[in-house]
Amino acid sequence: MIKLGEMQVLEVAKKVDIGVYLKSDDNEKPEDRVLLPIKQVPADTKIGDKINVFIYRDSNDRIIATVKRPKIVIGEIAYLKVVEMSRIGAFMNWGLEKDLFLPFKEQVGDIKLNGEYMVGLYIDKSDRLCATMNLFKVLITDSPYKVNDIVKGTVFSLKRGLGAMVAVDGKYLGLIHEGEILKPIRPGQSVEVRVSNIKEDGKLDLSLKDAPKLQIDKDGEKILKVLIRNKGALPLNDDSRPEEINKVLGLSKSSFKKAAGRLMKKNVIIMTKSGIKMIANDGKEQKTTIGKKVSNRNNRK
Repeated sequence: MIKLGEMQVLEVAKKVDIGVYLKSDDNEKPEDRVLLPIKQVPADTKIGDKINVFIYRDSNDRIIATVKRPKIVIGEIAYLKVVEMSRIGAFMNWGLEKDLFLPFKEQVGDIKLNGEYMVGLYIDKSDRLCATMNLFKVLITDSPYKVNDIVKGTVFSLKRGLGAMVAVDGKYLGLIHEGEILKPIRPGQSVEVRVSNIKEDGKLDLSLKDAPKLQIDKDGEKILKVLIRNKGALPLNDDSRPEEINKVLGLSKSSFKKAAGRLMKKNVIIMTKSGIKMIANDGKEQKTTIGKKVSNRNNRK
């Protein structure tokens, strides 16, 4: 089946003066074949040869093939530049002779000439390829990933009370929950994240942190380093406000409590009403000199 908006390998079925007609393996109807213009036909092409092409509609609204890969295909997102504005929408440069139409109803925010905007590709009710800034309608959820896989994505939306929506690999829909975001992030920013959960509908829960056990160790190291700089004590405990913990350690309250709990189980720190303190090897509260020894020991590792 010849698929609009996708790169696909088709077979040369017929040669004519204006190019070659292509068919898919399961398509034998001559009227369903698609033309690849002569200027794009590879040299010495013969009937039966296979050619990798992109399928779209030309300026006369005819389905046509091209060997050029546009900047975006079905199932992907990309930044495209607005090259023309009209009353019904905008036209974007996607690397083909005919510009890509971004309907007014598919726009989000103010659109300006020469501006670049993140869009996806979809087929409208008239069977035409169009751009959309509503990426929820184009990102898919059948990703190949497993929990704890490290993936890369692009933030495309921030929602208060929810978090950051991410296009993983430009194809799959994911979410970084608000509680996971300790530093400001912005739409368009590239992030490296861990898959923390896969929902029943296939959507990905993402984390900016490592796997839980490993992250607690890293957070624990961060707490120890700050403790050493502060002579073995910090005025933070379970009653501290999240803002205070984040300001001092750059951690969420939940991460602080998990890491501190792990350090207490290892008898590295104790927690009191006044805060946390390092413990010496004899089980007593650690003094500054002990802190220096710990620092030296860490440096030797």
